[in-house]
Amino acid sequence: MIKHKIAKLGISIVVVGLLVSGCTNSSVAKKEEVVKPALSAEEIGLRKVSVYEDASVADKTQYADNVAGSGIKFKRAYQDAPPMIPHDTTGMMEITRDNNQCVSCHMPEVAVSMGATPVPPSHFMDFRPKHKLVDGEKFVKTVDNMKNEVSIKKLDDLSAARFNCVQCHAPQSQGEAPLNVFEPDFIDKDGTAKSNWNGDRLLEGLNTLGK
Repeated sequence: MIKHKIAKLGISIVVVGLLVSGCTNSSVAKKEEVVKPALSAEEIGLRKVSVYEDASVADKTQYADNVAGSGIKFKRAYQDAPPMIPHDTTGMMEITRDNNQCVSCHMPEVAVSMGATPVPPSHFMDFRPKHKLVDGEKFVKTVDNMKNEVSIKKLDDLSAARFNCVQCHAPQSQGEAPLNVFEPDFIDKDGTAKSNWNGDRLLEGLNTLGK
């Protein structure tokens, strides 16, 4: 009786061994079928050197060194894109709430006489809803985000959310981009030189409070 059980166990071991052996051979076969990568280690990425070496240096870029008012402006990258800064910004950084040299030339009331691009109407808008704190504890929202509600209020002064100009506006620089396949489509004929995000477009697709 014991010998019979051992015999059965031996057969089971042989069967399991064959199954394992079959799986192993199948895995090896699959590995052999894997297609080799189309790119070598030297071709991966934009550096054109092996990714295992630390010997590459990025292409040098030359930032605009024109004085304010004399630079040549680049075309905008896409519809209503923030324009790039066409002049030298040395000595103008860092921008703080209390020290912003950009506004001395770009505020609408002086921009034309200074030959500068005026700050657009969108920068004189408060897009931040004023939520409430009831009894100092309960937070109550004043808009329903699920209904795409917003709170928009016109301001007499530059919005506090817009004081850091270089958060969106970057200095222009000369240099060949290693890879750029983006081709923008412009809604407006003058879209490459002018932003038209103002007026009714500020409210396009939005439900303002009370409407």
